[in-house]
Amino acid sequence: MSGAAKQAQRAGGEVSVEKLRERVNAVRGALGQWFVDKQEVIDLMTLATLAQEPLLLVGPPGTAKSELVVRFCESLGLADDEYFEYMLTRFSEPGELLGPVDIARMKEGRWLRRVEGKLPTAKIAFLDEIFKSNSAILNTLLTIINERKFYQDGRPQPVDLQMLFAATNQIPDLDELAALRDRFVLKVQSRSVKDTHFDALIEKGLAAELDRRHGRRPWANLASLDDFVALKDWLDETMSGGDASAAGEDGDDSPIAADRRRFFPDDVYSLFAGILRTLEREDGVVVSDRKLIKLYRLIRTRAFLHHGGSVRKDDLVVLRHVADREEDMGPVRQKVDALLRVG
Repeated sequence: MSGAAKQAQRAGGEVSVEKLRERVNAVRGALGQWFVDKQEVIDLMTLATLAQEPLLLVGPPGTAKSELVVRFCESLGLADDEYFEYMLTRFSEPGELLGPVDIARMKEGRWLRRVEGKLPTAKIAFLDEIFKSNSAILNTLLTIINERKFYQDGRPQPVDLQMLFAATNQIPDLDELAALRDRFVLKVQSRSVKDTHFDALIEKGLAAELDRRHGRRPWANLASLDDFVALKDWLDETMSGGDASAAGEDGDDSPIAADRRRFFPDDVYSLFAGILRTLEREDGVVVSDRKLIKLYRLIRTRAFLHHGGSVRKDDLVVLRHVADREEDMGPVRQKVDALLRVG
């Protein structure tokens, strides 16, 4: 548990944790007013950051994917060296992400990179067109995402990364990209809104240009990344059974099982499992053991973030975003909504 989380508990337990929750929700609630019909995307960005799960934004050019990430990071007041952004191409090299090799040290027989201002020192990163990266970049990214490390002179070094956003115009259905696709448990579409919100889009767009011209950022500094980290640590402790108040009445449950029974009611839990089985059977959605655990944690986190209590049926809307293939994203969304209506 981080020092911030421990301090929160010492300062009054649930009251202090509730203040952290309010600050995190301030980001989620406020950012939506500066975009048109992007609240669902913003909600998922907030949820993913709180859970520290990579999030993939999918959509054609001009649908605010980059702007969403930039304003989200500004809302957390990140310093310049805490944020890294890069657009990948098939010609990108690992040094563009990790930093150039230090020539002076190479002459000494050392293979060290100058990482300042690059991905290893960033707390939040945004990689645009992530699926255009080549095999060298893919291997580097998988190590960073999976293990939060990279290699200096053949030795593993930790990275500071706490959240990875990525964007793509399309999700390629290529075998060599399967591992990278799988690392994004949630994938959300950022759709064009001009056909449904014509007037509002023009109004918000012109207002945004005026804000940029005058250097105004009314969405800035709504919370801090430390708030997210402290709240995540508290949630991790709770879900792992560290909260003694979650103990089962009969004393037979393990702490983790007791926590599940307290915060994930049996009927909703059964619906969760049923939806996943249906998506696997009818829509070919692959849910690995690893992904199942991550989805459980994401749903629990959403319940706490949105209403501060046990998981409800509406928290299962997270499952709208589990499809790996772009052509399945719409049908999976419709299927989940239908199952939630009848469940």
